Amino acid sequence: MLEVIGIVLFAILIGASIALHEVGHLLPAKRFGVKVTDYMIGFGPTIWSRQRGDTRYGLKALPLGGYIRMIGMLPPARDGRTRSMSTGRFATMINDARRQSNDEIGPGDENRVFYRLPVRKRVVIMLGGPTMNLLLAIVLFTAVLVGIGLPQASTSIQAIGTCVPTSSSPSGAALPSGQCPTGSSAAPAVVAGIKVDDIVLSIGGVDVTDWTAATDWIRAHPGAATTITVQRDGQVVDLALTIASATRPVFDDQGAPTGQVITAGYVGLIPGVEWVRQPLSSVPAYMWDLTRKSVVALVSLPVRLYELVTQTLIGGGQRAADSPVSVVGVTRLGGDIAATDQPLVAKVATFLGLAASLNLFLFLFNLLPILPLDGGHVAGALYEGVRRRVSRWRGAPDPGPVDMARLLPVAYVVAGVLLMMGVVVIWADLVKPISLG
Repeated sequence: MLEVIGIVLFAILIGASIALHEVGHLLPAKRFGVKVTDYMIGFGPTIWSRQRGDTRYGLKALPLGGYIRMIGMLPPARDGRTRSMSTGRFATMINDARRQSNDEIGPGDENRVFYRLPVRKRVVIMLGGPTMNLLLAIVLFTAVLVGIGLPQASTSIQAIGTCVPTSSSPSGAALPSGQCPTGSSAAPAVVAGIKVDDIVLSIGGVDVTDWTAATDWIRAHPGAATTITVQRDGQVVDLALTIASATRPVFDDQGAPTGQVITAGYVGLIPGVEWVRQPLSSVPAYMWDLTRKSVVALVSLPVRLYELVTQTLIGGGQRAADSPVSVVGVTRLGGDIAATDQPLVAKVATFLGLAASLNLFLFLFNLLPILPLDGGHVAGALYEGVRRRVSRWRGAPDPGPVDMARLLPVAYVVAGVLLMMGVVVIWADLVKPISLG
């Protein structure tokens, strides 16, 4: 039941992200006088719509995106015609698109077309959508960092390891009989009598203010006989502790094993988690770090997609945690978050963080300077502005608007590639979904 609730809530969040993205286009378009005929969430058959003024607002059957339709997106050809004399396949495609764009312009709408706007206004309209995704990401990240906080290890003991890890039993788990495996022994925490919910105050005479300090001291003193001071039920208790020596794997900053091992002190204490609210000033740095990682993920997207197909879908291997994920997969992760055995605060933080990361990625993805993405229209408008300025400097005639219709074949190819990628990733999310486990 919790999983279904999580899926529904995350689907609502994604729908809100799509709706706000399109609002980011809609509001400046109307402000600048462009006639907007459609504001739609989703694709495919329309399941609900309502006409308000010039604009028809509605929902479509496939909630995989959205769009607004502005009249006059494509300018006429240089001779003012909507058709050219060329009859090739691409020329026919361009002519049909021009004719359709011209047919949307009714009497009195001649000055309400998109292509007649100054370059700066067209750029504002096309950047409005990605900007809304960025703003939503900022709001959500701020809610997580400032309102909830980030998890960090506390000095309270949540669990205690049973046995000292060895090369043959790296987890330190006991046998079904309750005895430690051959070559191992009871964890020092067990021998010392440390209990769950004890709060570590000091170890080896060094005050413990945070868990990192305790961990660093323990690892640096294998074999040492010392005293650990804990707070238990409001009382201060001193316990004799002999630190064991254990060989453990080394993990990177992301928690992934590096393949290296290290021999260090071991006690068997597993700390609890506390959520520490961050200052507002931490939000920009946090988002900048995620932005850099998102750019890397965006650049490596073709490679990750190739690995997803060859190694997972065809090869039958385990799906990588950093493989591409679709709206379907992200929504499914929302359900997994709701179903996990975590405190509510952890679920909410993970839920909002995932939605914020998605919006940040959508912001960056839509800035790619290729049609039909928003960044492609921005690039076209900026190129037109540069071309017109150069013509003025040279005293040449105004070259007019950039003929974006000539780039439609490229846009159709890119759209086809994106559609194929979407189908592949959705299929992977259905047959081999990424799991939080």
